[in-house]
Amino acid sequence: MPQTKQVIGDPLVIGGRTLSLSRAIRAGDTVYLTGQIPMQNGVPMTTGTIEEQTRAVLDDITATLALAGCTRDDVVKAMVWLRDRADFPGFNAVYAEYFPTNPPARSTVVSDLLVDARVEVEVIAWSPLER
Repeated sequence: MPQTKQVIGDPLVIGGRTLSLSRAIRAGDTVYLTGQIPMQNGVPMTTGTIEEQTRAVLDDITATLALAGCTRDDVVKAMVWLRDRADFPGFNAVYAEYFPTNPPARSTVVSDLLVDARVEVEVIAWSPLER
């Protein structure tokens, strides 16, 4: 049976506008999540501490992984963008709570973000279709 690309989750909508990207894509045994910014009630979080924003991002990532039949234990790579270098210790402390053992490979950079949030996280998970 040929493997095809599968869109995971409902379209992303912010401010009543449907974004031109998918929440996640499964391609065979690999699941690619779109970069996630902190959201609260469907609106980007532009306030709150780095710890609060990181928890919001990682909770949303956990929920999207579940839609794909995955858990955080399936994450093999994380890419992180922080708006401010000074936020790294707070981000890293919360991240360690969500990935306490055998954490995924990770890249973290400081960058301007397109939305006025403090953090964005993108992950790739590996979850064989035949378990």
